[in-house]
Amino acid sequence: MATAPVYCICRLPYDVNQFMIECDACKDWFHGSCVGVDEDEAPDIDIYHCPNCEKTHGKSTLKKKKSWNKHDTGQSGDVRPVQNGSQVFIKELRSRTFPSSEDVVVKLSGSQMTLDYLEENGFNEPILIQKKDGLGMAMPAPTFYVSDVENYVGPDVLVDVVDVTKQTQSKMKLKEFVDFYYSTNRKKVLNVTNLEFSDTRMANFVESPQIVRTLSWVENYWPDDALLGKPKVSKYCLICVKDSYTDFHIECGGASVWYHVLKGEKIFFLIKPTSANLSLYERWRSSSNHSEMFFADQVDKCYKCTLKQGQTLFIPSGWINAVLTPVDCLAFSGHFVHSLSVEMQMRAYEVEKRLKVASLTPFPNFETACWYVGKYYLERFKGLHKANKQPPPYLVHGAKIVNGAFRSWTKKQALLEHEDELPENMKPAQLIKDLAKEIRISEVRRCKVIGDLSFQPPASPSTQEAIQGMLSMANLQSSESCLQTSWSNSQAKNNSHSSTASKKPSTKRLKKGMATAKQRLGKILKIHRNGKLLL
Repeated sequence: MATAPVYCICRLPYDVNQFMIECDACKDWFHGSCVGVDEDEAPDIDIYHCPNCEKTHGKSTLKKKKSWNKHDTGQSGDVRPVQNGSQVFIKELRSRTFPSSEDVVVKLSGSQMTLDYLEENGFNEPILIQKKDGLGMAMPAPTFYVSDVENYVGPDVLVDVVDVTKQTQSKMKLKEFVDFYYSTNRKKVLNVTNLEFSDTRMANFVESPQIVRTLSWVENYWPDDALLGKPKVSKYCLICVKDSYTDFHIECGGASVWYHVLKGEKIFFLIKPTSANLSLYERWRSSSNHSEMFFADQVDKCYKCTLKQGQTLFIPSGWINAVLTPVDCLAFSGHFVHSLSVEMQMRAYEVEKRLKVASLTPFPNFETACWYVGKYYLERFKGLHKANKQPPPYLVHGAKIVNGAFRSWTKKQALLEHEDELPENMKPAQLIKDLAKEIRISEVRRCKVIGDLSFQPPASPSTQEAIQGMLSMANLQSSESCLQTSWSNSQAKNNSHSSTASKKPSTKRLKKGMATAKQRLGKILKIHRNGKLLL
C-alpha cells in the first residue's frame, strides 16, 4: 500500500485547508504557518527560500514595485503591480526621499494658534505645534497605554479594523484588537483609525484644542435640541502598529483635522489641494486599480512631515494626505468644518459625492451643518448691520458659497436627493432670500467704505501724481454728478408747479464703453480681502 507523500519541516501530508509555499531552491513545499509566511504576503515574494536553504542560498527576495516613478513607461509588464500597504510597498516607501515639509508647514507655539492669527493669515497650510502648552487641549498622562483605552471604552465594543496589507476593513471587538496589539508574533498589520469615543468614559481624558472648539460649526451652531443629533467627529482614538499605512485621501466633508501623538510617531505625506491636484486625485481614486498606484507619483510635489511624540498637527481643508506609522503609535484626532475654508470644504464635498467612496471617518449630515451655519450667518449679519458694523470679508465670502449651495440643493430636480438633510422647521426659500439681501448690504457698504478710504500714495512721484490726479477727477466728476442730479430734481419740482412745461437742459450721458475716472482707477488697483488698497 502506497504511503502519502509528506512535506514541510513538520513532515505531514498535504492538507487542502492549509496554505503552502514552494521553496525555489529545494523545490519542497512548506506550510505557511510552519515557516512564518502569511498567505497574504506570498504574492509579493519573488524568490522564496525555506529555512534550510536560506543557509546556502541566502534570504528570500521580494518583488520590486512596478511604477514608483511617474515617468515609468510601464513596459515591465512581467512584474506584478504591488499593493499599496504591502511589505514591499512599505519598504520602498521608507527608502524614498520627498521634499521637506518645511516649505509648506507653518510652525507655531500653542499660544499663537488663535482666531485672530487665522483670521489675519488664513488657514491654508498645515500648522505644526511642537508642544501642546497654550493650545487649551487636554490629553491623558504619558503613562496612558492601549490597555487603558480598552478599559475606558469597553472590551466588547466593536471597532473597525483595517488590514493594511490588503487595504480591507473588518470589525473586531476592542479586546481582540488589544490582544493582537500586545502579541509578540503579529502575522498581520492591523490598525484602528476611527474609534470615536465622545460617548465613553475616555472622553473625560481628552479635550480638543481651544481653536477647534472656537471654529467648529457643529460645536457652535448645531442646536442641542435638534431632532438630528450632532455628528460625532470631534474625538477619535488611533491605535496603529508599526508599518500601518493609510492611503491618500481627503477628509470627508472637506473637514480640517488635528492630530496629537501621545506615544510613537507618524509620517504624513501632504499634497496641496490645487485645482490640478484635486482633478488628478479624483481621477486616481475613481480608477479600479488605484490601490496599485502611488498617487504622489502623479503630482508635482508631495511633502513629507514627521509628527513626533507630544506634537500636534493641524491639516487644512482639502489637503490630500497619506499616513505611515513607522513605530507602534497611540494618537488622538478630530475633524471640524468652519468658516475659514467654506469654498474648499464645499469643493471637497462635491468631489466626495461624485466618487461615492465609503469612508471609515465620514462626516455625517454635512449639508445639515451648512443649513445651520447659514441661519447663523443671517442672524450675525443682521445684528452687525443694525449696529452699523461690517462682518469680516471671509464670512461674507463663506455666506455667498453656502447660499449658492442652498440654491443648488433646493432646485426641483435636486430636492429629492437633498431634502433629508434639511433641518426641521427650516424655511429654505426664505433663508436664501434673506441671506442674499444681507450679503448685498454687506457688499454695498464695503464698496462705500473702500471708496471713502484715504489712500496713501506710493513713493514714486510719477505714480503718485497719476493716482492723485485720477482721485481728483473722480471726486470732481462725482460732485458734478451730484450737482446735476440736485439741479434736475429742483427743475422738475418747479416745472410741476408751472402751467407751461419748459424743456429741461440736456445732460450728456457717457457713451457706451466709456469708463468713469473711478472705474479707470479701479483697473489699476487691486482690492485685497482685508480691505487694504494695494498696487
